[in-house]
Amino acid sequence: MVKTALDNFPRPPCAELLGWRLLDARPEDGWIKLGFEGKPEFCNPAGFIQGGMLSAMLDDTMGPAVLVMSEGRLYTTTISMTVNFLSPAKPGPIIGEATVTQLGKTIAFVEARLMTEDGTVLATATASERLLEAARVVR
Repeated sequence: MVKTALDNFPRPPCAELLGWRLLDARPEDGWIKLGFEGKPEFCNPAGFIQGGMLSAMLDDTMGPAVLVMSEGRLYTTTISMTVNFLSPAKPGPIIGEATVTQLGKTIAFVEARLMTEDGTVLATATASERLLEAARVVR
């Protein structure tokens, strides 16, 4: 797999909760592919993964796409995100892909989708992201 800015980046607790793992990336294209674990604890009473958890997975796919494209120089905070739920998500592996469609000076535009391992699209999202210089982010 290609080296990215995420190689030496500690995963935050929210990423750990979601079972976040890097599967592939093309930093020059602003594209990233991630794996998530749709845990039974994420399910609603109908037995499907709750939409808020899917939204968190989408959000946690789009931000890292910008980080990878910027070679670790830029973090993001979400300004707005529109999510479309296309198919019920059952517990199990979930694949997320995101592409930076435009990287400006202060805002990035990103799109993402979540899929099952067999390619069924579960949800899609678009977002506008405020860009923050990583060197200025206080930890």
